[in-house]
Amino acid sequence: MSWKDLVTEENVNKILSEFSEFEISKNTPEIKLSAQEFAGMIDHTLLKPDATISEINQLCEEAMQNNFASVCVNPSYVDACFNLIKSSNVKVCTVIGFPLGATTTQSKYLEAEEAIKNGAEELDMVINIGKLKDKDYQFVFDDLKSIADLSITHLCVSKVILETCLLSDEEKVIACLLAKEAGLNFVKTSTGFSKSGATVHDVALMKFVVGDKFQVKASGGIRSYEDAIDMINAGATRLGASAGVKIIAGQKSESSY
Repeated sequence: MSWKDLVTEENVNKILSEFSEFEISKNTPEIKLSAQEFAGMIDHTLLKPDATISEINQLCEEAMQNNFASVCVNPSYVDACFNLIKSSNVKVCTVIGFPLGATTTQSKYLEAEEAIKNGAEELDMVINIGKLKDKDYQFVFDDLKSIADLSITHLCVSKVILETCLLSDEEKVIACLLAKEAGLNFVKTSTGFSKSGATVHDVALMKFVVGDKFQVKASGGIRSYEDAIDMINAGATRLGASAGVKIIAGQKSESSY
């Protein structure tokens, strides 16, 4: 079955109906993790436009001290982060077409290619939201596959940010199906720069659509240990947060990301 068969109205409605039934009937035991146990699920994030090199240095130090999965930074800081953390197990993650997703496929590809050359091992690209809403699914699929294929060639992890707060449930399902067929590793909720961030409902829906062979990253608005556990119980296996240090310490942050 091709992606064109998957994104039909009939199939999308069927998936949403099955998800509703799943939500009513599910009786999954809640995951209980210590703060330190899920440190390895956190992408320690600093994406604000006024981030300075001293803040980037601190981000990397905190990531290494706490054994976070990665540091997630804007592309211009990839090289600096790579040189700071290359002797550790922490990865460098960067964002592509961020935060709007409205750049061309070629510009996303070139941005990703340069980031990989500079040391990025994980790429969080933003989906073209307008094209998705226009139902230009061929464009969206090709856009996603461009980064997925590049990532496979260079053994990188690829994620696509859906910006779920701007999408209907139907559009979320279609985006997940396209991402899955394009070969990305993760679907991700949010940039942290739009109207709102991750919700338990969205994470659960995304996980239901992509299944066990693909992963979900929750990001935007995760400010406490309780928030993080809620997202993990909903199906997230990675968390994007600027408050990682406070989260694993059981504290609450006022950060918007």
